[in-house]
Order: sequence, then C-alpha cells, then structure tokens
Amino acid sequence: MNLNITGHHLEVTPAIRDYVTSKLDRVIRHFDHVTAVHVILSVEKLRQKAEVTVHVSGKDIFVEAQDENLYASIDALVDKLDRQVLKHKEKKKDHAHEALKRQPVE
Repeated sequence: MNLNITGHHLEVTPAIRDYVTSKLDRVIRHFDHVTAVHVILSVEKLRQKAEVTVHVSGKDIFVEAQDENLYASIDALVDKLDRQVLKHKEKKKDHAHEALKRQPVE
C-alpha cells in the first residue's frame, strides 16, 4: 500500500503523520485490496479539513471531514471512510455470490 500525506497551509509533523497512519490501519484491516491512500490535511481560517482518497480494486473512495480541531476532523474522516470501505466490501461480496447463484444446477 502506498500512503501519501500532504498538508496545505500546514506542516505535517511526525506526530500528525503517526496519528493518521495509526487511524488508517483500522480501515486497512477491514479490506485487503487497498492499493494507494492519499491524505490531504488543510487549514482554512478556523476550519481544519481532512480529505482522503483511497484507491481500491475497482473503485476510488473519497471522503472529507471538517472540524475546529485537526485531530477531531481526522477521527471523523476515518469513521466515514470505515463505513464506506465496509459498504464497498459488502457490495463486492454480494456480487460474487450473485455469480454463483446464476450457475445452472445439474
């Protein structure tokens, strides 16, 4: 997996990098087919914004979250991303079972 963390109007410190990496590990554990993750952290006046694009097999998942605190926005982002990844995983699993149901029975 390729992880890229960038900051707009913000310096990405090792503490922030470790925090984002540890939070994203939870999402990666749920779905093995993640090829690349691109995280953008930005500051816009009093709003802290976190965005992530996750490249999985067959789809790109984009999630963003805003809060007054950067760590809170990262937490909200990871929660949203976790729901999206689990939803994608269920869809992939359901489509695989559909193919098995369509096979003729002898």
